[in-house]
Amino acid sequence: MAELATIARPYAEALFRVAKSGNLSAWSDLVAEMAQVAAHPDVLALAHNPKVTAAKTAETFLSVLKSPVTDEAKNFVTTLTDYGRLTLLPEIAAQFHALKNAEAGAADAKITSAFEMTAEQISDLTTTLEKKFGRKLHSTVKVDASLIGGVHIVVGDQVLDTSVRAKLQRMHVALTA
Repeated sequence: MAELATIARPYAEALFRVAKSGNLSAWSDLVAEMAQVAAHPDVLALAHNPKVTAAKTAETFLSVLKSPVTDEAKNFVTTLTDYGRLTLLPEIAAQFHALKNAEAGAADAKITSAFEMTAEQISDLTTTLEKKFGRKLHSTVKVDASLIGGVHIVVGDQVLDTSVRAKLQRMHVALTA
């Protein structure tokens, strides 16, 4: 996995430099779409098919995209296909997103809740977390009933686990030690 990240990094950085000179938001949407398309099993099969030329792979890939594709994006996809690296797009997109967050002084917050949260609760929690972490957060929320109660939050490499399940696990460790 680290090898993929190492190979994808220069592509992500180059793409980010191009995106900064243009419309970063539009590029971000396009890169996310390209990553989603590149991860599709049919596209993976096409990219790994030795009977299909790189030019045909690039042409087919670009025809599947719904977003308008600029000349820079076409050149980027052509370069990836020429070097057999189209399958790196999901990793390139992840690194592109991280660069975009770093530029904006933001981060992603993954919130897992034991129960469904209202928009107001999510907003309040995000505001509190932004104060704690000192940066803008983009929250995504999912529900996991196995938490029993509370929330499990991941921001970058930091984890805040206030779930009942985590408290029970700590109690179990303390009692059995």
